[in-house]
Amino acid sequence: MSEDFELDTDDLMRRMDGAMSNLRTEFASLRTGRASASMLEPVQVEAYGQMTPINQVGTVNVPEPRMVTINVWDKGLVGKVEKAIRESGLGINPQLNGTIIMLPIPELNEERRKELGKVAGQYAEHARVAIRNIRRDGMEQIKKAKADGMSEDDQKLWETEVQDLTDTYIKKVDEALETKQEEIMQV
Repeated sequence: MSEDFELDTDDLMRRMDGAMSNLRTEFASLRTGRASASMLEPVQVEAYGQMTPINQVGTVNVPEPRMVTINVWDKGLVGKVEKAIRESGLGINPQLNGTIIMLPIPELNEERRKELGKVAGQYAEHARVAIRNIRRDGMEQIKKAKADGMSEDDQKLWETEVQDLTDTYIKKVDEALETKQEEIMQV
């Protein structure tokens, strides 16, 4: 009956890659002691009647390891960009210089580093949960195929493949977390 059952492992991998991509984006928004243009990605500015990412209202540069600059293209938006950064919760105090907004990145203290490490751990756990949910979807497809007449050997084979895929992605999450925590704790 179901001899031709083919689990779409490419779809499962694509979805797990999406979870990893989301994790990398969340990690990029965590501020370490170094300046990074990606730390401004979650910040939105009220511009021309809609919320707009900062990189669409100005040029974001990292001229030195502890400084991010934003060259705002429209003078009328400088105040709004500055306000958005202040209210973003990044803990950075913007300094104005004409249409250029300078963001000096302060040194992180030990307590703040530990907090960021915990936040990184939470982000990693969300990614693990997402990957496990994708595994569950794959296992449910296999169970349905078993109910439709798939042999027990085929069922075990597919379940092993889904589990191996899951284990691989969970390991990637753990490695990414370890790397990020080392980066955060670096003084």
